[in-house]
Amino acid sequence: MDFFLDMSVEITKLVATFVPKDCIWVYSVDEFFVKLDSMTSLLGDAESIAKAIQNAIYQQFKIPSSIGMGDNMLQAKLALDLQGKKTGFARWTYEDIPEKLWKVSPLSEMWGIGKRTEKRLNALGIHRVGDLAEADLSMLEKEFGVMGNQIYYHAWGIDISQLCEKDEYRAPTRSLSFGKSQMLMRDYHHKREICVPLLEMCEDVAKRAREKGFSARTISLGLAHSRSAIMSDNFYRSRTIEEPTNDTITIYNVCKELLDEFYGGEPARQLSVRISNVSKERGMQLDLFDESKDKRAHLAHTMDKLRNRFGTTSILRAVSLTDAGTAIKRGNLVAGHMK
Repeated sequence: MDFFLDMSVEITKLVATFVPKDCIWVYSVDEFFVKLDSMTSLLGDAESIAKAIQNAIYQQFKIPSSIGMGDNMLQAKLALDLQGKKTGFARWTYEDIPEKLWKVSPLSEMWGIGKRTEKRLNALGIHRVGDLAEADLSMLEKEFGVMGNQIYYHAWGIDISQLCEKDEYRAPTRSLSFGKSQMLMRDYHHKREICVPLLEMCEDVAKRAREKGFSARTISLGLAHSRSAIMSDNFYRSRTIEEPTNDTITIYNVCKELLDEFYGGEPARQLSVRISNVSKERGMQLDLFDESKDKRAHLAHTMDKLRNRFGTTSILRAVSLTDAGTAIKRGNLVAGHMK
């Protein structure tokens, strides 16, 4: 995986020799969007530029690649996923949408529609993207909210997002946050099991906040159920506490409160923890009712130093040694894959 990440960076650098860096938006480790229309006056038509980039990647790295082109980012992504990955190159326009997109079924094959949304759409009698395009917009908005509006217009190939907006935006300090999301390696059926990786994730998030010198007041927990879940909905909930913290146990206890309140009891498969509403750490407010607060802070910083020096699994909480723990297995992964 280390090698894979290095190659991804080098390929992106190669693309940056064709277009300015602000015309590239990295979508994932093996996909990126490239805005070409501003370069056509210098390098020729967009399709020729795209194929020149594709050829350069192969000549330099001997790695074949696939391209999807479109009138907007959505069409480019759909062209790639539904055609380009099979043929190596695909270009879609608005005129292609009825013929190439509307026949797509099941709906989850379309980017932006997951299995759960597909089931809800099927219950409304919508089974093909063409059915979605012909559906009543007000009904979709009533059923799905803003997502109903988005998937309706996506069914027509309409996407108003701009690549340059993603590159030029810089979050202000007050929007800084620290988070971690994890796809669990199996279904977790009980709350006591879920609490094990949850504690490990809180440890990681808190460590990163401590190292950057930040504390946070808002703590968020997200949980996605297994596909075998029937009744429960996924949730993402937040709670704001009075005093900013980067203490692992404090963050964990708030997450447990959210879990107790919103967890429906069905198998869980994905967790996310995020702390936000951050501020720079400026000393510690002592608490008459929490005499061990300063000791926990010193212990946490000592553990952070040990992990930085000897590895993430050099010191662990005992729960990580149980069957529900994931820290040891994930200690050998980079971006979720073997190093």
